[in-house]
Amino acid sequence: MLLNESVGECDSIAVEEYPSRAVIDLGAIEHNAAVLRQDGPTCQHMAIVKADAYGHGLAQVTLAAARVGFTWFGAAQLAEARRVRAVLDRAGYSRDDVHILTWLGPSDTTWRGAIDDDIDVSVSVVSTLARLAASAREAGKTARVHVKIDTGMSRAGATLSTLPALASALAMSVQDQTVDVVAAWTHLARADEDSPEGLSATATQLDRFDAGLEILADAGIHPRIRHVGATSAILWHERACFDMVRDGIGLYGLSPNPAQRTARDLHFRPAMRLEANLEMIKIVEGDQAVSYGGTWTTPGPRWLGLVPIGYGDGVPRAASNAGPVSVITPTGTIRTHAVGRICMDQFMIDLGPVSDAENAQPGEQGPDLGQYHEPPAPVGSRVILFGNPDDPDTPDVPLADEWAQVADTINYEIVTRIGPRVPRVYIPATARP
Repeated sequence: MLLNESVGECDSIAVEEYPSRAVIDLGAIEHNAAVLRQDGPTCQHMAIVKADAYGHGLAQVTLAAARVGFTWFGAAQLAEARRVRAVLDRAGYSRDDVHILTWLGPSDTTWRGAIDDDIDVSVSVVSTLARLAASAREAGKTARVHVKIDTGMSRAGATLSTLPALASALAMSVQDQTVDVVAAWTHLARADEDSPEGLSATATQLDRFDAGLEILADAGIHPRIRHVGATSAILWHERACFDMVRDGIGLYGLSPNPAQRTARDLHFRPAMRLEANLEMIKIVEGDQAVSYGGTWTTPGPRWLGLVPIGYGDGVPRAASNAGPVSVITPTGTIRTHAVGRICMDQFMIDLGPVSDAENAQPGEQGPDLGQYHEPPAPVGSRVILFGNPDDPDTPDVPLADEWAQVADTINYEIVTRIGPRVPRVYIPATARP
C-alpha cells in the first residue's frame, strides 16, 4: 500500500504528473528510531526534522516519530518549527506533552510566534534574549530557553568568555519570570571521526561544555536538560549522551560516517528511495559525444537510456559520468551509471553495447525499435538512483552513500537536496513487517 502525497502545501506536483518520485518508508523511520533508542536507552530522544525532515517530508516524519513516542522535535528554522507545531496540533498532541526546539530565525524577529506556539528557543547572545523576554512580557507567558554553549564548533553559541554575561542576563530574566531555562546544549564538530584528532576534539568539546555548565551554575542557572549528542554521539560517544540526544541522520537510516560503520553495520534501514521511469532508449553509434561538453563518448554502438530527473530536482551535477543507478527489468536488475553531464531535468545512462551493431541504425528510439533486437530494458522500467539494497522488492540498488562518494559530498546532502517538485510517496509503517 502506498500513500501518494506531495511534500509542499501548495504548488505541489501530483505523482501521476511527474516521472520521478521519492518513496519514503515510514516503517524504516520507526525501525531506525527503535535502533537509536536501543543505543541510547537511558536518555530522552529528540527527533530532528529540520530541512523538511532531511528531504523526507516534515509532516509525515513528524507524525511517524510521534506515533512511536517521541516527545521532542527539533527544527532549525522558526518557520519550520511552527509547521511542526501545526502538524502536531492537528493530530491532537498536547503542547504540554510534546516540545519543539528551534535555533534560527530572522535577525530582527521578536520571537512572538515561537512563544504563541509554545516553541522552545535557543539563545546564544544577550540581544536575542532581550527580544525573547520582551515578546514574553507582551504575550503574558514565560519563554522556554535552551542556552547554547559554543564548545568548538564556532557557529552559534556563547563562548566560555561571553557566557558569564549571558548567564547573568538569563538569571535576571528567570527572576522576573519572562524566561525558563529548560536546557543547555551544544553541538559536536567531529563526533563522526574515530581518528585520534577527532576523538581529542570531541573530548575537548565535552570538557568545555562541563565548564559552561559550571558558569551557568555560578549564576544560579540549573538547566533541567543537557543535550550535546546527535547520531554520532549516540552510536560512539556514551559520555556525550547526557539527558537527551538528537536523532538526526540515523533516524533516516543513514550512517553519519559510512567509512567507519555502514548503515547495514548499524542495523539502519534507509528510508528514502529515489526513482524515475526510463523515459526513452536509443541506439547511438560509436565515438559519439553524450550531453553537454562531450565529457563522455560512446566506445562503440551503445544502448543509452534517458532518465527524467536532474539537478533541478536535486541530483548532483558533480556526479556526472559516475552517478550509480539500478534499472529494474523483467529479467533482472541492471547496475549501471550516468554518462555525460547530468542536466537540469534529465541524464543519460549506459545500457550496454549493441550486439546487433551492423543492423542498428543511429537515432532509433522509443518503445518500438522495429526490426532490431530487444533493448536491455524496456521504456517505462524503474530506474533507482538510491534506496535500501536490503529491501527484497528492490535488491541490488545503490545507497545514497554511493552518490555522495562520486559527488564528493556526504549522504546528508544527497537526501536533503531532493527538490520539492519531486513527489513524495509514503509506504505506511503497517505495510512493512
